[in-house]
Amino acid sequence: MTTVPFGTPQVVRSETSRLAWLDALRGIGALAVVGEHLTTWAMPWLRPTFFNLGVYGVLVFFLVSGYIIPSSLERHGDVRAFWVGRAFRLYPLYLAVIAVVLALSWWIPVRPEVPRDASSAAAHATMLLDVVGVAGVMNTMWTLSYEMVFYLMVTALFVTGVRDRRGLVAVAFGVTAVVAGLALSAAPLAGGWLAWVSFAVFAAGLACVISGRLRNTAACALGVMALALLLLSSRVPWFGAAILAVMFTGTALRRWERGQGSLWPVALAASLVTVAPVWALSAGWWWVQPDVWGTTVVLAGLTFAAGLAWRGRRVPAVLTWLGLMSYSLYLVHLPVLIVVMEVAGEMRWSPLPLQIGVSVLFLALVLPGSRLTYRFLERPMQRLGRRLTAS
Repeated sequence: MTTVPFGTPQVVRSETSRLAWLDALRGIGALAVVGEHLTTWAMPWLRPTFFNLGVYGVLVFFLVSGYIIPSSLERHGDVRAFWVGRAFRLYPLYLAVIAVVLALSWWIPVRPEVPRDASSAAAHATMLLDVVGVAGVMNTMWTLSYEMVFYLMVTALFVTGVRDRRGLVAVAFGVTAVVAGLALSAAPLAGGWLAWVSFAVFAAGLACVISGRLRNTAACALGVMALALLLLSSRVPWFGAAILAVMFTGTALRRWERGQGSLWPVALAASLVTVAPVWALSAGWWWVQPDVWGTTVVLAGLTFAAGLAWRGRRVPAVLTWLGLMSYSLYLVHLPVLIVVMEVAGEMRWSPLPLQIGVSVLFLALVLPGSRLTYRFLERPMQRLGRRLTAS
């Protein structure tokens, strides 16, 4: 995919970058998450309150994953290559960020919510943090839990031959989100044992999936485990189900685009996700108040729809540039922001020029820094993963 140097916005030709619009959406999502954290700390006057900027960005990410991941797996048809690719895509930077955060813990203590026992290590090893009730060393890492659950479920559906041409999986998760909100005020299961059990099943299951031994059985077991964790031990079960509904809505949109399905499941699933917190027993945070949550969901959906309508056209290269390094930007920006916060101190009541100046300094650090981690860590590891699957 075409890339350009920092600071040189150009236009990427659609014929050389067929999915550039997805990179653009990733870039928008990453910028939204960065904007949420930066404005909360430095420029609260700029932070919107009628929707949540960070959740908006995350929902855009989830729609992109739902749109591209199942079709990619189906197109290549190689479960082993899929998981090796995912591991080399996600883990190197993730582990590097954890290592940096722990190395700085003498200066900037790790979040108090993170358990100080071995179960935390087990939860971080699987990335299933949020669905086993364990806080990540960086609070942005919670989204990776749902990405992992989605990968596990998509793999199980793939090996069993389920393609969900009608988009009913998205609707089912939407219904589950509403029902879970009505029935559950908290996760039925909790405790460090969940991290250990999920780690054992995850490690053994993926070993079988990658080696080919009992692959289908292992993939189904992993899918069942992922679903059980999502509904029984995630921090807020209705919220977890709503996220999976959003991701499978992305899949349903891909089916519709290919002429393999209709739009009614998309509309129904989106409606169910939007109303899920209205009667939910656990919906006290400001950004899941029905009006704020609904606006956030609608804006994320409109953003994805705009990208889908723009596909095949030229995309500003600055957005694809951000999209290519969006994973780095997502994981790297918060450690950098925390360091800047530690040095600069409280900024919310500082003079406006100082707020803007420190914010610009932060962006001047995090954008090139994210580009470096993408170029020298992410991209080489992805190439290594491809070489391993090709051998």
